[in-house]
Amino acid sequence: MTVTEAVDVAVPISVAYNQWTQFESFPEFMEGVDKIEQLDDTHTRWTISIGGITREFDATITEQHPEERVAWKSDDGPEHAGVITFHRLDDATTRVTAQIDIDPTGFVENVADKLGLVDRSVKGDMKRFREYIESRSSETGEWRGDVDRPNP
Repeated sequence: MTVTEAVDVAVPISVAYNQWTQFESFPEFMEGVDKIEQLDDTHTRWTISIGGITREFDATITEQHPEERVAWKSDDGPEHAGVITFHRLDDATTRVTAQIDIDPTGFVENVADKLGLVDRSVKGDMKRFREYIESRSSETGEWRGDVDRPNP
């Protein structure tokens, strides 16, 4: 299952990108995300709750280029991968697009998929990201490093 959602945010591309690199802030705007720990430049540990069930998994950032994209894949747990891209519309407006591929495993994930909860959650998360970043005077931090896509 692939979910794609885009939002236009009224901030410069550098601000939108910088905020997206602050993974530990995701619980402030992502539904069901309880905690994210940044383990190093390319590894994160997620704690999520779906339908009252808590899951933990690690994810690897597979590609990252400032003001262009952040891509990741899960290392374990619920199988998913995604990419967030950033497009400058003008000096003060950025389109942020999420494309997330999820392979629902387990009863809870399959029910959430069948009910359209995953799609609604991603759409809501992107809307909440827009509200989160537009309500701030600036991003909460930044990471401007590059991560090149691994060779096959």
